[in-house]
Amino acid sequence: MYKIIILVGLCATVCFVGCSSKKQKKEEVSKYAITSPLTTDTSIIKEYVSQLQSVRNIEIRAQEKGYLQEIYVDEGQFVKAGQLLFQIMPKMYEAEFKKAQAEAKAATIELQNTEALANKNIVSKNELAMAQAKLEQANAEVAMAKFHLSATEIRAPFDGTIDRIPLKVGSLVDEGELLTSLSDNSQMFAYFNVSEPEYLDYETHAKDRANPQVSLLLANNELLPYKGDVETVESEFDSETGNIAFRARFPNPDKLLRNGETGKIQMTVPLKHALIIPQKATYEIQDKIYVFVVDKKGTIKSRNIHVSSEMPDLYVVASGLSPKDNILLEGVQKVKDDDRIDYAYVAPRQVVAHLQLKTE
Repeated sequence: MYKIIILVGLCATVCFVGCSSKKQKKEEVSKYAITSPLTTDTSIIKEYVSQLQSVRNIEIRAQEKGYLQEIYVDEGQFVKAGQLLFQIMPKMYEAEFKKAQAEAKAATIELQNTEALANKNIVSKNELAMAQAKLEQANAEVAMAKFHLSATEIRAPFDGTIDRIPLKVGSLVDEGELLTSLSDNSQMFAYFNVSEPEYLDYETHAKDRANPQVSLLLANNELLPYKGDVETVESEFDSETGNIAFRARFPNPDKLLRNGETGKIQMTVPLKHALIIPQKATYEIQDKIYVFVVDKKGTIKSRNIHVSSEMPDLYVVASGLSPKDNILLEGVQKVKDDDRIDYAYVAPRQVVAHLQLKTE
């Protein structure tokens, strides 16, 4: 009998402890954390798809017609300014140059003889002028023939890297035919398109930017170790896209970047009096973002908000909320409209203290 009483007492104790534990757990679960949007100065990083171009990229074409006699460089080779790249067979142009020199020499002798006769009044001054003009014409022919001969040697106009060479030795080259391209990759231009509102913000607040430089995210998702400077903005907007092109210049001492590459420009954009909320306080329905607003009685109502920018863990709210609104911080998947909850208020700065927020 004594053992039975002890057993019943133990069961009652266990039951009481279990019920108390469940009740306490239920109370803990039913109490939700709420907070308010934080108003602060911050900055975000915006990305823009960019196209990279060499500061100088030109096509090297033949100036004269003839057979390609020599190729002195290889594809991808770095060359110096003035270095010989190609040789067009010069035989015909050498002959024309010698012929022009001979005619110039004959015109010189003729002028000397005419001058001697003019001094003795044997010939008129007009004949002397004609001889002088004939010599000048012959000298012009020499200069032209010399130019044609020199054009059979194609040299690099500046330091750069040789592109593909489509022709081989022995090919018949027409005047103006493409031989290769030459790129000066010492520095690179990055072109990227910016929308009209972003352009206006940039021009209006350019002086207020803490960091006027931009970064370049490469195709392998690694950042270029060198910063770039936004140099120019094009003069007009694209009527089809509504965008305007920016150009940034990046140093390229390692010759990592090449003409035609792509990447993403990362621009730091300052935000004054931005309204910040944690992403975990939101939920999405059909690409729209919502929060639960909590009134003083603890009743919750869903509200659609417009997000202007996104940061890790955080949203910048453009409309739909005010700094005085209270929003549900956690448990957004456990409640629905018109539910009444018990809540505990958490200060906004305390909430974002553990999140990735960059303050100015």
